Amino acid sequence: MLSMKKSFFLAGLAMLSAANGAQAKQVVLHALMEDVPETHIIEQMLPQFEQQSGIKVEFEKIGYGDMHDKLVAQLIAPQSYYNLLEVDFLWAGEFPAAQWLTDLSPMIAKSKFDTSAFIPSTVSLLNHDKNKMFILPMYNYSMGLIYRTDILGDKNLQQQFQAANNKPLALPASLDEYVALAKFVKEKQNIAGAAMQGQRGDPNSMEFSNYLFAAGGDYLDGDNKVVLNSPAGKKALALYVDAIQHGAQAGALSATLDDTQRLMCSGKAFSMITYWWMLPQLDNAKSCPAVAGKLALTPMPGGHGESGGWGWGIPKNVPPEEQQAAWTFIQWVQSKKVETERALQGHAPVRTDVYSDPAVLAKFPYYQTAQQVVAGGKSFPIFTYSAQYEDVLGTQLSQAAGGSGNTDGALAAAATQLETLMKKK
Repeated sequence: MLSMKKSFFLAGLAMLSAANGAQAKQVVLHALMEDVPETHIIEQMLPQFEQQSGIKVEFEKIGYGDMHDKLVAQLIAPQSYYNLLEVDFLWAGEFPAAQWLTDLSPMIAKSKFDTSAFIPSTVSLLNHDKNKMFILPMYNYSMGLIYRTDILGDKNLQQQFQAANNKPLALPASLDEYVALAKFVKEKQNIAGAAMQGQRGDPNSMEFSNYLFAAGGDYLDGDNKVVLNSPAGKKALALYVDAIQHGAQAGALSATLDDTQRLMCSGKAFSMITYWWMLPQLDNAKSCPAVAGKLALTPMPGGHGESGGWGWGIPKNVPPEEQQAAWTFIQWVQSKKVETERALQGHAPVRTDVYSDPAVLAKFPYYQTAQQVVAGGKSFPIFTYSAQYEDVLGTQLSQAAGGSGNTDGALAAAATQLETLMKKK
């Protein structure tokens, strides 16, 4: 027998679909999606939605680096081909400021969709106007450290570490200790101590942010003043350069998330600073037999890592019937039932009731650690030009890590350019 909650949801879904009549059933939702595991999890479930609502959804999957420009081209057009949007938190300042997104608040109120279960930090990450909601959280991608338990527990390596450092081999408690361990493992085990994504732009900007936060640094203070060029920032960049030059895999300067995932999956790396939801993708006996059963997740040494997230939005420049169909889909995909089903496949929830779901915790006990990762997460600066700043920062990081620039000069330039962009109208 269906629960009352589920019955109400299905009834609401039916009413939303019926309200649009035959016209809504002819709507096809087109979404440009990042080609990552989260997208594949939802894509497998789309037939359920189509059967329940009569609305077809088609995902166009591409790499992250091409998404922003492709979306903007549609959002400035008279009518967007993409009538359902996947929006990165880095665009959450730019897209609403440009008036490209529909305010979801009236739809939420009219449909009585309960948003109280959403983790407040996932909502505030994507919405900077307290009176409006342009983006409903989709999934979280706070970053932590995934590491090899078998290597950390290797008796021979433990003896070598003790002899060299006069202390037991253990999980690093600080960023300094992590970089030192990555270099030590690379030397003694002949594998990468850290699988690093050093490609200029989003990959190295996001990875460096973990070093910055773990070292006690930040981009902005509480008054939105740029504080990147600080002693903690200098320490973070020096350790980042040391790690990528002496602890990472060959070719790390051009590596992306996909590259580091493949490297970790192959068993040729000890650790990987990455999104916490990568653990079930890697700890999989079918796809990654070399490391399955040998991996664990922990918060970044120092307690703070980069936190980000994606959300769902609806463009302003599409017809009302397409907007309504998109909202019908968003309610479905972010419902407790569907989010729980996604979580059982490795989804990174944005709802508190999914993190505490007994079935989810029974299958993935590490979700308790994931909550710690999310709780300690700090954000990249979010403003109109966040995406551009990724490229600015990424260029400085790439030059410093590649040896064509010194760390102090690179950090000073990155800080100055952040100040310039934040003043830009």
